[in-house]
Amino acid sequence: MNTSYKVKFWEIRPNKSAKSTKTISYTVRWTVAGREKSRTYEKSAQANNWLSDLRQAAKNGEAFDIETGLPVSMVKAKEARTVFEFVRAYVDMKWPHAAAKSRDSMSDALSTALPTLTRDTPGRPGAETLRTALRKYALLPEGKRPAPPPDMARAIRWLEAASLSVADLNETKIVRSALDALALRLDGKKAGANTVKRKRAVLHHVLEYAVELEELPSNPLHRVKWSPPKTTETVDPRVVVNPRQARELLTAVTYVGKRGNGRRSRGQRLMAMFACMYFAALRPGEAVSLRRDDCHLPRTGWGRLTLDVSRPEVNIQWTDSGDAHEQRGLKHRGEDDVRPVPIPPELVKILRHHIEEFGVAADGRLFQSERGGVVASTAYTEVWQEARTLALTPAQVASPLARRPYDLRHAAVSLWLNGGVPAPEVAVRAGHGVDVLLRVYAKCVDGQEKIVNQRIEDALAA
Repeated sequence: MNTSYKVKFWEIRPNKSAKSTKTISYTVRWTVAGREKSRTYEKSAQANNWLSDLRQAAKNGEAFDIETGLPVSMVKAKEARTVFEFVRAYVDMKWPHAAAKSRDSMSDALSTALPTLTRDTPGRPGAETLRTALRKYALLPEGKRPAPPPDMARAIRWLEAASLSVADLNETKIVRSALDALALRLDGKKAGANTVKRKRAVLHHVLEYAVELEELPSNPLHRVKWSPPKTTETVDPRVVVNPRQARELLTAVTYVGKRGNGRRSRGQRLMAMFACMYFAALRPGEAVSLRRDDCHLPRTGWGRLTLDVSRPEVNIQWTDSGDAHEQRGLKHRGEDDVRPVPIPPELVKILRHHIEEFGVAADGRLFQSERGGVVASTAYTEVWQEARTLALTPAQVASPLARRPYDLRHAAVSLWLNGGVPAPEVAVRAGHGVDVLLRVYAKCVDGQEKIVNQRIEDALAA
């Protein structure tokens, strides 16, 4: 295969009908080593997706095949004869520009679907063995796959031999079997609605990729009459604490892990981090990565946090750095976007005290473990659960009230909306779209029922 890194892209060209000005197709054009290539689609979305995939491959430093004009990863996918080979090529293509959590989610979905896309041949390994072989070995990019132990190697060989052909995916009954698998857990019980939705989205994208490469004439999922379970996007209002409960929880945090002889507790190190989730509506990953330079903390009045990174936690096998906290841009934002968040004097005072008491990490992070590392989710979750038992009644502890640290963010956004802050301003501060904000927090907006009831009563009396 002759390859080149000399690639140039042109704008998508709309093609008009000879008899009218109506656009009938869209052509993607690019050159590899000076040789022009093109592909035409009926819909603009299809053309945009194809051009995006090509640009991503070039951005990631991938070589392009001069003969076909395709990135090497796409050539591997086109040469794949089985679903197993095609999916591995798909993972190689997606991996470089996917976030660590997206890689984890992709692997999870494909490890569920692939075992169903096989022939019934002798020696089939157990479901757990197949899943482990796929998650830990087979569905990692070629350069990151560790050598599998004998039992995992046998499972992978079985998958290679038993895998259906890519052409078999045209049969709706085969695709239906994969969808049915996505709806179940390994123990045979129903999977959560959001889990099913997430996994189906991955399968859909894999099949769309096969259509893009002209390995399938159309996406077979579109022909299957299969309804996923309904998902719930709205926040449960039962998790939302009021300001008094929030302050009691923050106080309780400081007593977790309290030591004698004046030594500082685990909870004292983390109280200000939880306060950021409540008073500034930060996501846990945003709070963990907050730096001193991101904070404007005047001696009096309101301050400001300027957010530009997040450190979501994920298994190290999905990260490029080998660190469980891979630094990423803000959620739902461009790579270089920032989000300014004004913070009330109460939080300013808490953060100033925290810095005086604990200092900052070597890289400027406000919140650190006792050894200066990034605070792990297991550590702050344990502290939070202990604080709930100290601050809440037994009935409240058993309830969903502030069950997770993330619920502090929900409480903050709900408080702002109920306080009359305009939704667009709340969306800017919380890092949401306005439509998503109003949909997710619809059940947490209090005080509207009485107003609506009065209006109906007035209308009835008129």
